[in-house]
Amino acid sequence: MKKLAIVTTHPIQYYAPWFKLIAERGNVDIKVFYTWSQASEEVKDKTFGKTIKWDIPLLQGYNFEFVENISTDPGTHHKNGIDCPALNERIRLWQPDTVLIFGWYLKSHLKAMKFFKGKIPVWFRGDSTLLDDVPGIKQLLRKYYLTYIYRYIDKALYVGTQNKAYFKSVGLKDEQLILAPHAIDNDRFFDSETKNYESLALLWRKELGFNADDLVVLFAGKFEDKKQPDFLLKAIQTANKKLERPIKLLLVGHGPLEEGLMISAKNDTNVKMMPFQNQSKMPILYRLGNVFCLPSKGPGETWGLAVNEAMASTRAVIVADMVGGASDMLIEGINGYCFKHDDQTELVNIIENLSIATLKEMGKNAKTHVNNFTMGNIVKAIENEI
Repeated sequence: MKKLAIVTTHPIQYYAPWFKLIAERGNVDIKVFYTWSQASEEVKDKTFGKTIKWDIPLLQGYNFEFVENISTDPGTHHKNGIDCPALNERIRLWQPDTVLIFGWYLKSHLKAMKFFKGKIPVWFRGDSTLLDDVPGIKQLLRKYYLTYIYRYIDKALYVGTQNKAYFKSVGLKDEQLILAPHAIDNDRFFDSETKNYESLALLWRKELGFNADDLVVLFAGKFEDKKQPDFLLKAIQTANKKLERPIKLLLVGHGPLEEGLMISAKNDTNVKMMPFQNQSKMPILYRLGNVFCLPSKGPGETWGLAVNEAMASTRAVIVADMVGGASDMLIEGINGYCFKHDDQTELVNIIENLSIATLKEMGKNAKTHVNNFTMGNIVKAIENEI
């Protein structure tokens, strides 16, 4: 059996399930080397401004090891935040046939790419896009540097259309690119008679003060500039000035814009705010809204996996054009709507024309479409290439 070493920072709900799935299928022997040892049980998220401990199991069903990180300022917010002197030796001792690395910019991850290049195949997974590129000298210098960096990888697992264009722009050839679409654990978000997510959401909506016939737009994520929750709030308030029956907005999360959002929504009975909700609550949370909105402008909204989660929860979506996964996930007018990230008039127009009946049908289409994006597809792509 081929052995695959995976290098990533810490347990994440979007990756751990497919690590487990690879192990369960038994076609590839994997071991995950986590490089942010300080995040073995909880993550100190600098943007959220709080420590997060996921309430779903992320370290079960697969082989892993936390490699000591000696950084004095550990984390993924800067390149020296991951400094694991023993990483390459720990991997070498396991004797893998291939190594898959997430995140080249981190000190020890880049060292691993350089160390194993030419010894065993070096694979890379990232989800960068060209959406944030601004023409100029900085762009040219960055492209030159990235072309140098990616010489140290043999193949890249690309997540979608925009990500593939990025990899090709920095010198990778088609034969080096493996399609492994971004996915979530769809089954965790699908409803059933035993889960009763829709019924639980109706009860929660009632507790929040929403009526059964209220049309609710949901935003769930970090209250930060790149995700533009304030842009969405203003669009809702603008639309409601013209509507006979106002649209409701539910903002869920934490972050640096929180105080400003609270001030803007203080006297608006159509807007409610909730704190960050942990993973076990998310399948119910997405169902609190009739539609989910991700209005991000970037930089760095490389996919937007919350869109997958909302769709798996049978919800239509409204996404900005700077969301990296928009071109793959969104079928305009069928499972959602897309708007230009800086065009509030366009977003207002979408909001003004929303209807509960149409959104319900679009939600069904969304669930059907998200079935094309599964962790099983990621695993099969790896098994076929190794």
